[in-house]
Amino acid sequence: MSEVKIGEAHVSRETYDRLKHYESLVKKWSPKINLIAKSTLDDVWDRHIVDSVQICQGIDFPQTWRDIGSGGGFPGVVVAILAVERAPDCVITLIESDQRKCAFLRTAIRECGANAKVVSERIEKVPPMAADVISARALADLTTLLGFAERHLQPGGIALFSKGIQWKKEVDNARSQWQFDLKSTNSWTEPEAVVLEIRGVTRV
Repeated sequence: MSEVKIGEAHVSRETYDRLKHYESLVKKWSPKINLIAKSTLDDVWDRHIVDSVQICQGIDFPQTWRDIGSGGGFPGVVVAILAVERAPDCVITLIESDQRKCAFLRTAIRECGANAKVVSERIEKVPPMAADVISARALADLTTLLGFAERHLQPGGIALFSKGIQWKKEVDNARSQWQFDLKSTNSWTEPEAVVLEIRGVTRV
């Protein structure tokens, strides 16, 4: 099976083709329902897809993965596409309150042949999910995200959050309310951005 390099990851040609189809869907739908910032529409692959692929690196796909505030599907749909071959039994759920974006997410999941479901609800109203992994990208500040993590992760679960240039300040602010174990990995796409891998979230 031939492989294609995406960032620092290698995926099968079939997975690459699914991701390229997803890219085309984002470009088609975004002008109508504002899936991503207009300034990034010409660079969907690097700014959004490659950036989402990196979230999965170094993580064994778990039994349950919940992506919160999924928006246009980053990283949730990308995770679901990668899981088709890497972890076909992984149950992936995308949480998104915007009904139009939910319609897009369901279309993307179906057309890309991924296995995921979409929950049309605000994350604050979703009952505790006991997830193995929770992911989020461009959703909220870290202090708020850790509140979601405490509610929705099962003991021993992992939170994966993409953060930009101010990530260290967010971590410092969050430690006034939360205790947690943190591992940061430099972003493939933005020199001062990171992916935060967080475990053991408890209130101070």
